[in-house]
Amino acid sequence: MTRTSFRRTLALCCGVFGAAALPATAAWEPTKPVEFVVPAGTGGGADQMARFLQGVIAKNNLMKQPLIVVNKAGGAGAEGFLDVKDAKGDPNKLIITLSNLFTTPLATGVPFSWKDLTPVAMLALDEFVLWVPAETPYKTAQDYMTAIKGGTAGQFKMGGPGAKQEDQIITVGREKKVGK
Repeated sequence: MTRTSFRRTLALCCGVFGAAALPATAAWEPTKPVEFVVPAGTGGGADQMARFLQGVIAKNNLMKQPLIVVNKAGGAGAEGFLDVKDAKGDPNKLIITLSNLFTTPLATGVPFSWKDLTPVAMLALDEFVLWVPAETPYKTAQDYMTAIKGGTAGQFKMGGPGAKQEDQIITVGREKKVGK
């Protein structure tokens, strides 16, 4: 990617994320450091992706101003989403999102919707995977659900990496479906 095409892409990103309404052909150059909000904690997938992009941008001198990664994980990411929503018109603020873009408003009631932002590109796919110990007889999700239905309440435990995220929402949905 050339510096010019990167600037055009970044200009488009800023415009669609509620910042400045710059056309994709604008030769926008940030006049101050660009804040790249990660609505999650440090070390996770979104943080790693943002820091990777930060490194690529710095290494290839794609911007004169630095891209600064800022983690705002409070409220299952609500702090980050509200910060960017409130920065409407600021071309120097971007956000990288994951599934909490959808799940945080559902789980917390925060006054934010995915419709407050416009997606530009999918950079990665993070799928939900159900894992069980190798020695169990469950080879499919259906095997596992059948066992839960036939078991006693509280017999099975499920866990995931975050509260109020897709893993918890899926687990609660499964609990409701089987009644346990």
